[in-house]
Amino acid sequence: MSSELRIVNVDASNVDREGFFCYKSKSKTPGYRRKLAWSKNRFSEGMKLDILYEGKRSFGFIEYIPGEYSWRAVYAPDYTIIHCIWMVGSGKGKGFASQLLEGCIEVARKEGRAGVVMVTSNRPFLAGPKLFLKHGFTQVDSAPPCFQLMALKLRDSPTPSFPIDWDKRLEALGSGLTVVRTDQCPYWDEATDITVETARNCGIGCRVVEFTSAAEAREKSPTPFGTFGIVKDGRLLGYHYLPPKELELLFREGE
Repeated sequence: MSSELRIVNVDASNVDREGFFCYKSKSKTPGYRRKLAWSKNRFSEGMKLDILYEGKRSFGFIEYIPGEYSWRAVYAPDYTIIHCIWMVGSGKGKGFASQLLEGCIEVARKEGRAGVVMVTSNRPFLAGPKLFLKHGFTQVDSAPPCFQLMALKLRDSPTPSFPIDWDKRLEALGSGLTVVRTDQCPYWDEATDITVETARNCGIGCRVVEFTSAAEAREKSPTPFGTFGIVKDGRLLGYHYLPPKELELLFREGE
C-alpha cells in the first residue's frame, strides 16, 4: 500500500465526522440522517465500514456485517455478509476494491466466521461477480431476476442460500403499487419520494412499506437485495433507484 493510500475504519466514535461515503455532500438531507441513525444501531451488532482514501480523496467503501444481522435476504447466519462494496469511476481498475475485499476477508477469518458472502448482480447498485471470482468465491445460489450468491468458505459449514418463496413474498404485498424500503442506503429516501410522486402524476396510488429490522428484510423482502423494491400487482418492477421516465414506462406496462 502506498503512503498516500489509507483505509479508514468507521465506527460509532467517528461516523459523525467520517460519514459513510455515500451522500456525504448531502449530510442535511433526510436520507443521510436516516442512514446515519441506522448505522449507529448496526455498529453494536458488529457491522464494519471501511472507506478507502488516496490522499484526501475517498474512492470507495465496503460495508459488512455478521449474517445473523444482515439486511440482505440471505440465509448465512455464521458468515460475514457484505452489504455493499462500491468504487467510484476514477477509482476503478487500481486494485482498490480488492484491498477492501481482502480486508473484509481477513476480519472474517480473525472473528472465526464460516466465510464471506455477497449478493451480486450485473445490474445497478450491486457489484458484479467478477471481483469475487478473482478472490476465490464461488456461486452457490441464484435468484430471479438477476441475482447471484457468491461465497468464500473459510471452514466447513452449511452452504449459504437464498429463500425460495419469492412468488409468495410478492403476492403478500397485495395488489396495486408498493414501495418496500429500509434506511440501509441514503438513496432510498429520494428513490421512494420519486416513485410515489411519479405514481401520483400517473394517477396511480402508491403505498410504502418500511422494514425496520434485519429479520423483516430477510423474511419479507421480494428480492435478495433486501433493502428496497418496487412491486406492482405481484410483479417486481425494480430493486433500486429508477428515474421518473423509466418508472412511467413500467407503470404503463400491462395497462
